[in-house]
Amino acid sequence: MSDQKVIIGVTGGIAAYKTAALVSQLVKANVDVTVVMTHASHHFVGAATLTALSGKRVHTELFDDAMPLGAHIELARRANLLCIVPASADFMAKAAQGLADDLLSTLYLAFTGDVMMCPAMNKEMWAHPAVQRNVQQLIEDGVQMIGPDSGWQSCRVEGTGRMTEPDEIFEVIQARLASHPVPSPSKGEG
Repeated sequence: MSDQKVIIGVTGGIAAYKTAALVSQLVKANVDVTVVMTHASHHFVGAATLTALSGKRVHTELFDDAMPLGAHIELARRANLLCIVPASADFMAKAAQGLADDLLSTLYLAFTGDVMMCPAMNKEMWAHPAVQRNVQQLIEDGVQMIGPDSGWQSCRVEGTGRMTEPDEIFEVIQARLASHPVPSPSKGEG
């Protein structure tokens, strides 16, 4: 099992289908990936796909009998990095305000490691002052933003708000993991 442990959070947005490619790349690179999905994300990508690619059960529920300390606590303690791919306007607003009403938003508040978010939304949403305030707050809170990029959007327009491509996100995650190595377990004196 890899010492590099990443939680991929998936929120509701058309770009969620691209998360499957990212999870696959990370697993091929020997990264231990756990996926947490919001309920809205299930409209865009299936849990079965992400389970097969990660090799682990996908987590969606805040209350899980298999995790007596709480899923948000136990998952947060198991990972080095939390990356929200895609990060919807709704999720970023919750995170910026400290709201926690589902597993992913509660996990975000319990997580003490590095956090990255990959925004994805329509160009008008991205440009909205409320979204920009939330992004600025998250950056001030220490979140690393990856993107968004400009390009063709599913709403049939060109503009900024398109999620950064999985290959680029993978490279940023790999660079972060390489720059923050996990300490090796101490060996007994002998």
